[in-house]
Amino acid sequence: METMKAVGLHRYLPIENPESLLDLKIEKPVATGRDLLVRVKAVAVNPVDYKVRSPKEKVEENPKVLGWDVAGIVEEVGPDCTLFRPGDEVYYAGDITRQGGNSEFHLIDERIVGKKPKSLDFAQAAALPLTTLTAYEALFERMKISREPNENKNKAILIIGAAGGVGSIAVQLAKWAGLTVIGTASRPDSVAWAKEQGADYTINHFEEFVPQLKQLGYETVPYILCLNATAKHWKNMANAIAPQGTICSIVADGPLDMLSLVNKSATFVWEWMFTRAMFQTEDMIQQHMLLNEVADLIDSKKIKTTLSERLSPIHAENLRKAHSLLETGRVIGKIAIENF
Repeated sequence: METMKAVGLHRYLPIENPESLLDLKIEKPVATGRDLLVRVKAVAVNPVDYKVRSPKEKVEENPKVLGWDVAGIVEEVGPDCTLFRPGDEVYYAGDITRQGGNSEFHLIDERIVGKKPKSLDFAQAAALPLTTLTAYEALFERMKISREPNENKNKAILIIGAAGGVGSIAVQLAKWAGLTVIGTASRPDSVAWAKEQGADYTINHFEEFVPQLKQLGYETVPYILCLNATAKHWKNMANAIAPQGTICSIVADGPLDMLSLVNKSATFVWEWMFTRAMFQTEDMIQQHMLLNEVADLIDSKKIKTTLSERLSPIHAENLRKAHSLLETGRVIGKIAIENF
């Protein structure tokens, strides 16, 4: 049996516990069907990592490997693959129903893999897939915002949590589509980061939205993208959304008063980036195409990586550090870890 390095867990423990994430040797997988075997060069962390890892009674006999942001090189292709060949540089977010990418080699369905942006190194590329897929699907598929700037003239979007991982790329994509972007941020460093990504204005999410929007000249906004604490911000969002506007959230955290949207005929929609892979939807290959489109946008300098911190090497200690930072809720941009 050929083995490989990985970082995983047997028990679901607080991140302060050194056994919460362990350096392991596990069996190296083999590519079959439409799977690629990818040599992992860099990974990034997201809130989903620590949410899956959060303390619970369950014990894993076979180690559970986390990690849903990978950049690497195709090592092998399954017999049914048509999109990639060995040696191709790729990036992707993966499939939450399978083992994650915190391992030397990783199996992934080619339909949710994109070509790595040529102008980025592996850590810069690994910072992008999960957040980019989330932001792109939320804006252009769930909220049905046009990607034609001419159609978005004089239209504004409010992005709650504009300096976080998803927010950083959502701001850029919304600006690329021609929207006026109002981001929420509460600290000088997060305000500065949101503006660096292209936000036209920022407001404070710890204060009422409508009075702050009015100071910017907006009574309401047609689009709101919520990337943090949906239940907490619900009343503010219901007040700020325009009649017939659309709210999209990625955070499921409690009952929501849908009746508050009735008089405005407002739409509410969820975005969950793993839906296509989880349910093997017929349009799963859209994520391949989407990541390729974003790679082209990156290489043509229309948008940029959201990497804010890089660690090396990929091992349990650095992953525990990254999880600890994320759990503070104060991380700006993305943390990536490179090299085994």
